Formats: sequence, C-alpha cells, structure tokens
Amino acid sequence: FILISARSIVAAPAPNWQVKVDSRVIKAASSGETEYLVFLNQQADLDKAKQLASKQEKGEFVVNRLKSTAENSQKSILDFLTSGGVEHRSFWIANLIWVQSDYEILAAVARRSDTAKIYSDQNFALKFPETEPAPELSSRLLSPGGIEWNITKINAPVVWDAGFTGSGVVIGGQDTGYEWEHPALKSKYRGWDGSAVDHNYNWHDAIHTGGGICGPDSPEPCDDYWHGTHTMGTIVGDDGAGTQIGVAPSAKWIGCRNMDQGDGKASTYIECFQWFVEPTDLNGKNGNPALAPHIINNSWYCPPQEECAWDSLQEVIDNTRAAGIVVVTSAGNDGYNGCGSVSYPPAIYESSFSIGATDQNDNIASFSSRGPSDFTNLLKPNVTAPGVGIYSSTLDGAYRIASGTSMAAPHVSGLAALLISARPELAGQVEQIETLIEQNALPLTSTENCGGVSGELIPNNTYGWGRIDAMETLFEDIFLPLSSK
Repeated sequence: FILISARSIVAAPAPNWQVKVDSRVIKAASSGETEYLVFLNQQADLDKAKQLASKQEKGEFVVNRLKSTAENSQKSILDFLTSGGVEHRSFWIANLIWVQSDYEILAAVARRSDTAKIYSDQNFALKFPETEPAPELSSRLLSPGGIEWNITKINAPVVWDAGFTGSGVVIGGQDTGYEWEHPALKSKYRGWDGSAVDHNYNWHDAIHTGGGICGPDSPEPCDDYWHGTHTMGTIVGDDGAGTQIGVAPSAKWIGCRNMDQGDGKASTYIECFQWFVEPTDLNGKNGNPALAPHIINNSWYCPPQEECAWDSLQEVIDNTRAAGIVVVTSAGNDGYNGCGSVSYPPAIYESSFSIGATDQNDNIASFSSRGPSDFTNLLKPNVTAPGVGIYSSTLDGAYRIASGTSMAAPHVSGLAALLISARPELAGQVEQIETLIEQNALPLTSTENCGGVSGELIPNNTYGWGRIDAMETLFEDIFLPLSSK
C-alpha cells in the first residue's frame, strides 16, 4: 500500500449533521432528489510538491498523492452509496464525491464521521460574468501590420520580434467550449498536426446532458455559446493571413467545456480541473500528467446563483497550483458595486492569479471588480490587462468585439506562455511566473481606497500591480537573474 500523510479540513466536530450541510441542499432535498458535493475529512498533504524541481515531477507527485488519498478514504462511503443504489461519482482532484439523492440519504451521508462538508451542486441560469455592451467602434484600432490594439498595448509584438512567441508551451482553457476549426485557432490546437486530428488528451467535455448545438459529451471541441472561442483567440489566435488577435501565437491549446450554453456548476468546473491535471483519452482512461498544460485560463466565475459556496473550489484550485500549473482567473464584472467586489470563486483565492480589465487608455473598466477578495481579504486583482472592446474569434469562423474581465484574463495566460517559452526552466514555477508578471507591470494608481489600501499605493485594489507589459516582463527576466530582483 502507499503511505500518505493527510490533514483535516474540519476545525471541530459538528454538533449535528445539518451543520455540515449547505442550507440550500437541505431545502432542495426536502422537496425531492438534489445534487450535492461531499467533501471528506481527509485531504491530501501536497507540501512536498514545492520541493520538486520540474513541472512533470510536481504533476506526477500531486496526481499520485491525490489519487491515493481518495482511494484509501472513499471506499467505505462509496460502498454505502453503491449498496443503496444512489447515483454518485468520485473525484480525486480534491477528496470529494458528487451525489444525487433524497433527504434520507443526505442525512445519512452527513452523519458519517468521514464527511467534512456538503455543498450544493445545482445549475441555475447565470453564466460567466456579464458586462456592459462592448463600445461601438466605427473602425477597429489596428496597429501597423494588422495587429490588434490590445496586443500591441501590452508590447507582445516587441517580444515576438525577439523570437519569443509561445513555442513549446501548452495552455488549457475551460469555458463554453471551442470552435477548434476556426481559422485563427486550428493550427494552434495540440490535437491537430497539420494533416490529421487526434482529440485524445486534448479535449474533454464535462457537460453530460443538454449541451445546446454541441449536444452532451461532444467527442471533439465544440462551443455552444461563443465565449470560449473568443477567449482562446486572445491567447493564441492568428489565422496566418494577417489577423493577429493572440498574445502567444506559437503556443498550443487544449480545452474542456465546463458550461452548458453558458451555465455551469461546481462539479463541471471541478471535472475540468481534474482533467487538466491529468489529461485522459476520450474514454476518460489512461491519464497522463505529463500532458497537463502549463497554464489554465478561467474566464468564468461561480456565483451564488450557481450555488457555489465561497470555499467549494478552494481545495481544487490549491491542488491544481501545487501541480505546477498557473491558474489565471477573471476578477469578475461587479465593479459597479465598488470595493470588495471580487466576490466569487475562483478569483477570490490566493492560489488564483486574478485579472482586472482596462481600456485602451489604461483606465480601469467601470465593470472590473475591485478588491480586496470578499472571501480572504487578499489584495485583488493581481494585475490588469486590456478588457474593453477586444476583437477576437467567435463562432462560424467569424470575429466579434466583446468586453469584460473574461477578455482581460487571456492576455495574462498568453503572457505566461511567452515567459515560459523564453525561459523553459520556469515551467512549473508558478510563484516565480506570477511574481515576474506582477513586478514588471506598468504601475497604475487610483483615487479609490479599497480595503484600507490607498489607491495611490502599488499594488492597490483597483489595478493590482498594474497593467501587464510583456516587454518588461520578458526582457527584465532574460537580462536580469531572478536573484537580482
């Protein structure tokens, strides 16, 4: 057997079973069957991953430890659910089980000593953050050569001219799906070699019912909305014929659909994170952590309408980061609510690299959520990037303009890819990558004072460390050793 160390996520025993359960689950189960997530007491101790040198070592260690923890601690509860004919599904990215049951089974599960917490997993009609309409532009702001203004704004073309375009880096995207044959995306898809396609290890669909135009369990990348195709275009998009919309045009992408026509829930987000940490074939078998991406772009959030609790994704994000993967997230589009509007998973976590949105003049977008994190009181966002009037790929091989922190986050995912392509030894070194991006951002200040932090300070809770700058990040890193910073 494999010896594992473990830690508890329970501060004290609950006085009764209902204390362990989200009240929304109890209410729903009182009326019939409902879906929920059971987190177990025993969670894997991944501290040793910090001591491992390479991304592959980190990934293999994390996957083995997480799977061992789940296997050794879930048997009893899985036997109970199976014997009762209860529909369920085991996860290992955190030690949890998805269950669909009535009130009686819910109570029995909650009374178990190995159950730590039960969260809701209902799907309601609220998707990724909605924003104000994109500004009407009579003509797009193009730099010489047809490069989009936002790409030039962060100085990506200067980095390209130095020979760093994202080669050798893989970016994962979880979103509404992806139109993989879009002219700006096809040649960047890891499953396409120029003459044949192989979706194994390159695509996963976490939508098992519904699915709109894609249907459920799509065997190939498909976007049933448009949002995912747009975000991936900003990361890698280039049609080879003058449409340059992506920050890292030589990087490769893989994808997971986590929303059904724009609507997600905790279990679909979790399923995608698990697949990214250990990609599998199309049958969900033969996982290989060596094929995990360097970066995951997350242009979505899980709000109360999708019944995510504040901490329901925290263990999952922490474990993904421990595997050496940069987790880039949109800060949210609730800036109209002022300070403390970074309010929902996954942007609220310390392990998430959370991104706000700026316009073409480096002004913070009115919709861009302000910090601090409503959950942890951490300074958020970490940095900002262009997110107003972003032209990128959409369905049917077309292009469109959109605004939101959803549009800002892909710039940072692309910048991380440029950085790793220039310094391959940074692969898996999440903290160093994030620090380099932060400390080389263009400092921006604000009249807003949020969370007791003056907007005149750097960092602040409006812009974070500032608007990202690819030239400063890469050139400072290339010519100055990390120890000198």
